[in-house]
Amino acid sequence: MKLKVAKFGGSSLADARHFTMVKEIVLSDVGRKYVVPSAPGKRNEKDEKITDMLLKCFSLAKEGYAIDREYAKIQKRYENIINELGLDIDLSEEFKKIYNSMQMNASQDYVASRGEYLTAIILSEYLDFDFVPAESCICFNNDGVFLPEKTNQRVQEILKKHPYAIIPGFYGAVPDGRIKTFTRGGSDITGAIVARAVMADVYENWTDVSGIKMADPRYVDHPKTMKTVTYRELRDLSYMGATVLHEDTIFPVRKEGIPIHIRNTNFPAENGSMIIGHRSAQSSEQTLGIAGKKGYVGIKIEKENMRSFPHLYCEICAILGHYQITLSHIMYGVDSLSIVVQEDPFESNRESVIDDICEAFEPDTIFVEDKIALIAVVGSSICENRENVISRICRQLKTHGIDLKLCDMGGSEISIFIGVEEKYFALTQQLLYKEFENQ
Repeated sequence: MKLKVAKFGGSSLADARHFTMVKEIVLSDVGRKYVVPSAPGKRNEKDEKITDMLLKCFSLAKEGYAIDREYAKIQKRYENIINELGLDIDLSEEFKKIYNSMQMNASQDYVASRGEYLTAIILSEYLDFDFVPAESCICFNNDGVFLPEKTNQRVQEILKKHPYAIIPGFYGAVPDGRIKTFTRGGSDITGAIVARAVMADVYENWTDVSGIKMADPRYVDHPKTMKTVTYRELRDLSYMGATVLHEDTIFPVRKEGIPIHIRNTNFPAENGSMIIGHRSAQSSEQTLGIAGKKGYVGIKIEKENMRSFPHLYCEICAILGHYQITLSHIMYGVDSLSIVVQEDPFESNRESVIDDICEAFEPDTIFVEDKIALIAVVGSSICENRENVISRICRQLKTHGIDLKLCDMGGSEISIFIGVEEKYFALTQQLLYKEFENQ
């Protein structure tokens, strides 16, 4: 029997029908001993996620507005799930406690976490699994920094007493008991934490897609599923916008070599994608993944004999850091330097950043180009065929009149990042998918 930790996302727990699917999946394999749920997601395109509904109530209460109407929608949704599942469980005291906490200036983290908390209580009753509150084992320090080793020890100690358990995702607690959440999507991280602690054979991540797609379905029709993806490939794809998993999910399981299996709650018979440490040399799969993001700005600095300024990189980073702007990519020339940064933090400090750069370096020219999109082509096979892959990318762009704004081969050797104008964002992904679909 393989020991499995199963995390179910919000789309997998959106309503009573999906709870029924989750129960069938969990009970179909006695190895699924530990389950980590998210808060209920959208039931349809016009619906709202429970976490978003809770945060709306939090904002209204903070501004002094009545929350009764909005809060009643949340309570009703949970009550409908309970009633439709035929459960004999009364959460009225829990609802009252959460409502009162909002009126008494509860923290945003506390309010945001209650979706997972309530869902876990219901699911533990429905599956007849023990309920283990996340605040009892997921540890942060007083500054809100996650403590992986302390958490690992605590989860191990607690779950030894619970052969089958439900642990709510997304949150934990600081030493004084105050709730602290991960960033949105953090239930993925909780699942990985639990998988590491119990030394699971597999960490299953159940969602509404049948694995990791070779390209974004919003821009490419029916892209192929990648059967296997390495941890390193997943990191680069997640960083560039692939949203199946939270990008920090891999760290707990990677340390122990535990594979992540991405599966579809709606189609449990489908194979999905397996995320592994390394692809064997004998592996026949050489799939490349394609992912991208909009919202970048390019800054080109030109100055004669620029390479004679040894501290240039450090000073650029210091200027950007002062304005809390993350440096995404940097490319050197003999007399030039090009950097790419995210548009949002740069735009509000544009003039100050340019003035500081000019004061520090007295460049001959400085040029800013807005509305850049970055697209990554990711895959272990790039290591052996980098020149060929770059050539094929450039040929496609040139054929279709798309100007290549940047090409960064990346330090990981498994990714190639290119920059194009945002208006070519979708087309570029379509062209690259067509080019590499069958290698």
